[in-house]
Amino acid sequence: MVSQLHKFIFDGLPVRGVLVQLTDTWTEILRRRASNTQHGAYPAPLRDMLGQMTAAATLMQSNIKFDGSLTMQIMGDGPVKLAVVEVQPDLALRATATLIGVLPEAASLSHMVNARNQGRCAITLDPKTKFPGQQPYQGVVPLFDDDGVPIERLSEVLEHYMLQSEQLDTTLMLAANGTMAAGLLIQRLPVQGAGNLEGSMVSRENEDAIGRNEDYQRIAILAKTLQAEELLRLDADTILRRLFWEESLTRFEPLHGANGPRFACSCSRERVARMIVSLGADEAHSVIEERGELEVACEFCGVQYRFDPVDTAQLFVDPTRQAAPGSSAH
Repeated sequence: MVSQLHKFIFDGLPVRGVLVQLTDTWTEILRRRASNTQHGAYPAPLRDMLGQMTAAATLMQSNIKFDGSLTMQIMGDGPVKLAVVEVQPDLALRATATLIGVLPEAASLSHMVNARNQGRCAITLDPKTKFPGQQPYQGVVPLFDDDGVPIERLSEVLEHYMLQSEQLDTTLMLAANGTMAAGLLIQRLPVQGAGNLEGSMVSRENEDAIGRNEDYQRIAILAKTLQAEELLRLDADTILRRLFWEESLTRFEPLHGANGPRFACSCSRERVARMIVSLGADEAHSVIEERGELEVACEFCGVQYRFDPVDTAQLFVDPTRQAAPGSSAH
C-alpha cells in the first residue's frame, strides 16, 4: 500500500477529519537513516515518536490553506536533543532526529525529550513568498500540563497547541512502528473564519464554542476508541466505517503518489557549497589539510557531498558562490 491521505467532512455538522497512513514514505525515511554508518537506525522509542510527529505534521499541513512549509520541532533536555519534521504544501516531507546516548527499549516521551520539564514543541509556518519584513509564524507549547506534570502522549501536546493557538477543539490519534506512521485528526470547524493555522481564529464566538459542541464531542469520543494497532493495521475504508458507521460522511478523493504525502529532500550541492563558504576559507582549508577533503552529509536524506582541495579552493574564488545570510546545508 502506498502512502495515502483521506479528507472527509460530517454532513451537516461543524466537524471535519483527516486520516493519513504513511507506508513507503515512512519506510524510506527509516531506510535512509539505517544506512547512515555514523548514526545507524533509530531505536524503537525514538522511531515511533518521530513517526507520530511525521503523521501529525502531515495532517496539520493538509488541514490548512497555506503556501509554505510547516515544520514541527521537539527540542528536549533528554537524550533526544532535537526531532524535526518538515512538510511542504504539496505534502513532500522529510524528518530527522538527533540522539545523544542510549535509549532504553521502553523510553517514554518525557524520558526522551523532557527529563527536567524543559522540553518544547514548536510549529513553524514559513511562507514561500514573504512581504518585506515578514517573519515565519511560530507557536510553541511545553511538554507538560498546566500543573507541571509531564505529558506522555504527543497527541495531547498537539491538541493543546491547536486549542491554544487556533482556539479549535481537536482530537488526534497517532501511531507508528517500523512499517507505518499513521494519524487521525478530528476538528471542530470554527464559528467564523477560514479556520487554519495561517490566521488567528481568536474570537469571542470561537471561545464560547470551545468544548460545547455536542456533535464534535460525540465524534471525538468515537475517534478516541480507535486503537493504535487498528490505525496501523486496518485500511482507511475499514477504519472510517468502524468508527463512524452511524454518521453521514462526505469523503474527498484520496491523495497519494505524486499528489500525496511522499519523501523528498531539498538539500543540494549548491546549498552545501554556500554553507562551506559561510564557514570561511581558513576553517574550510584547515579541514582539507587534516582530512584531505570536506565531507558533508544531509541529516534528512543521508546524501553525502564531498569537496576535494580543488573544489574547495574554487568556492572561494567564484563570486557566484557567496553565502547568503542564514545559509544552511539542509
